[in-house]
Amino acid sequence: MHIHILGICGTFMGGIAVLAKAAGHKVTGCDANVYPPMSTQLEAQGIELIEGYDPAQTSLNPDVYVIGNVVSRGNALMEEILNKGLPYISGPQWLAENVLQGKWVLAVAGTHGKTTTSSMLAWILEYAGLAPGFLIGGVPENFSVSARLPQVPPLMVQHARATVRPKSIEWSEASPFFVIEADEYDTAFFDKRSKFVHYRPRTAVLNNLEFDHADIFEDLAAIEKQFHHLVRTVPQQGLVVMSGNEASLKRVIAQGCWTPVEQFGSDADWHALNAQSDGSFDVMFAGKLQGRVLWQLLGEHNRMNALASIAAARHVGVSIAVSIAALSVFKNVKRRMEVRGVVNAITVYDDFAHHPTAIETTVAGLRAKVGKARIIAVLEPRSNTMKLGVMKSALPASLKDADLVFCYQAHLGWDAKEALAPISAKTQVLDDLNQLIMAITQAAQAGDHVLIMSNGGFGGIHQKLLNALAQTTFKV
Repeated sequence: MHIHILGICGTFMGGIAVLAKAAGHKVTGCDANVYPPMSTQLEAQGIELIEGYDPAQTSLNPDVYVIGNVVSRGNALMEEILNKGLPYISGPQWLAENVLQGKWVLAVAGTHGKTTTSSMLAWILEYAGLAPGFLIGGVPENFSVSARLPQVPPLMVQHARATVRPKSIEWSEASPFFVIEADEYDTAFFDKRSKFVHYRPRTAVLNNLEFDHADIFEDLAAIEKQFHHLVRTVPQQGLVVMSGNEASLKRVIAQGCWTPVEQFGSDADWHALNAQSDGSFDVMFAGKLQGRVLWQLLGEHNRMNALASIAAARHVGVSIAVSIAALSVFKNVKRRMEVRGVVNAITVYDDFAHHPTAIETTVAGLRAKVGKARIIAVLEPRSNTMKLGVMKSALPASLKDADLVFCYQAHLGWDAKEALAPISAKTQVLDDLNQLIMAITQAAQAGDHVLIMSNGGFGGIHQKLLNALAQTTFKV
């Protein structure tokens, strides 16, 4: 089959391209901004990329056009496809019909932590010898790729890892397991349901649920309805793993659930105890100590992500002990508190946080790590929700643990300086990237930790700042 993907350079659609190519399909694609790293990753897979949406691309004559949700009515190529009555399908539906069908799907949903928890879960299954397929909205460092098809499991599994073969599914040569980051964002311009309703998981993880995506959802209740649509697709022999700390998720389950539920959280069967500043913590289940996770990840949110992934892995037969061992060698995901460099005793981090809750937990996690050292928070409010200013009032509180705050307000439809007025004494707001870098450099001191938060490339600020810091002399 020849598929032509519109919007191929997005993380999700790029992942579909990789999976389709690996499955033996001919894959081509186009996007308005064909640029690295996705462009180079796709080209390395032998996938032809075309810049823009020229209607002439219909001359490629693919069997089907796979449409990303970045494509809207008025797109020149999409209009040509519609006018000619050519076959098209959404990315999630194509994935469901051509990759996920017949698989034991483990789907990770939630406002926050989807990428990290999906990566943890995929790694646990890999460590246990189950060779899962996965599609994740980031690059797990244990794998170095964001998507792959299920693999052929190893014949022998060493070091007390368990090759698990649940009786409720049939194994072919390749693993039946597929881990997917289950996004609640809309499927396509012609299918306004959340992406995750297409995946039909047997194991569903509901990490948390807050208001987000203000560009497509009117309120929290609208998102809860979509989450309930997901719950309705989980079979009776499946499992829902959910946070017991979230009133929103309890409302989702109260709308109807036909599947066993296991909860994690402060007062749930799955909970964490004795957390230390080095990131380690005890795993408790059903009132019993199961073991201790020894790793470098920080923060309550990552402990919750770990508990969710352990519970989900247990559902497919991986022992808690094996999951704990796997997490002890988990390397996290790129752009999750990733150290980009240390110059003149100043550490620069890159993090994907963009929602106020994620910003708060990220800064708090770094504070737990660095103690009284200064934290310089650098924020680009770039997501559609943040650009609309829906959550601007929550920003000051989310940055309370930072010593200094720099906000990049280019392309915003609201006044960031006014929104951050409650913390104006420690905040600078600029709309020029070079001036922003200069201001950070002038404010920085040896021993500082500069935390850069954005869900985009932020104009390459990370390396530019490191270069500027390298050319500056600091007092220790």
